Amino acid sequence: MSAGEVSPPGRAPIGVLGGSGFYTFLDDVDEVTVDTPYGPPSDALSVGSVAGRPVVFLPRHGRRHALPPHRINYRANLWALRELGVRQILAPGAVGGLRPDLGPGTLVVPDQLVDRTSGREQTYYDGRPRADGQLPPVVHAPFADPYCPVGRATVLAAACEAGWQPVDGGTMVVVEGPRFSTRAESQWYGRQGWSVVGMTGHPEAVLARELALCYSALSLVTDLDSGVEVGAGVTQQEVFAVFARNIDRLRLLLGDAVRTLPAEQGGCPCAQSLAGTPS
Repeated sequence: MSAGEVSPPGRAPIGVLGGSGFYTFLDDVDEVTVDTPYGPPSDALSVGSVAGRPVVFLPRHGRRHALPPHRINYRANLWALRELGVRQILAPGAVGGLRPDLGPGTLVVPDQLVDRTSGREQTYYDGRPRADGQLPPVVHAPFADPYCPVGRATVLAAACEAGWQPVDGGTMVVVEGPRFSTRAESQWYGRQGWSVVGMTGHPEAVLARELALCYSALSLVTDLDSGVEVGAGVTQQEVFAVFARNIDRLRLLLGDAVRTLPAEQGGCPCAQSLAGTPS
């Protein structure tokens, strides 16, 4: 660890991972560089506070959006957050709606995930020595419910209090990207009953589970995916424009959620997700 004045782990138990268009969150920050056994994270980590509560912020694409979804070092990102003491993660991101009623500006707080990515490093327990020489055991982490129930409830309550009409639950399908879906793919996702489509929600969620961290996704719909709408389909400009129109509201919502998250992990199974597994 280098740069900045940062106390030992435990100082900043809450982390925020910013998605496309979300590159800053905190004021008066210490920027911290964390070395991990998996290489460098997406960017320097910003350590600051919200309502007196220490928070770590990391833009998953880098602050200049230099990393496409399949090039993000997810393992380094989650490891670095944990090194700074993070135990609860809020993960906002831009998604496409797969139903006509989930239009631009809708906030979905998913409770399920489907992985359609390929080739991403998605586990710490891959049977290979880490860069620090340690050989992790083989562990099969439970993942039936990929999101923290306490974090989800906190986000939903904060969203309602802030005037949103959040959608409680739904399935996020995560695709490889960086291209958007074909019309046929999008229609197929919708027929499966899935709610939204994104590019970064996996392997973030499972890596958090393998580190026994609480992880909650906040999915801001920026477009109706190409199988739902007519016309040319979704564009990057459209996604960024809708996200930009909602970024201030989203920052306020995250601030409210940070204020009301429990001071410690508890009341959820996340912290005990690896209980009974090899150490």
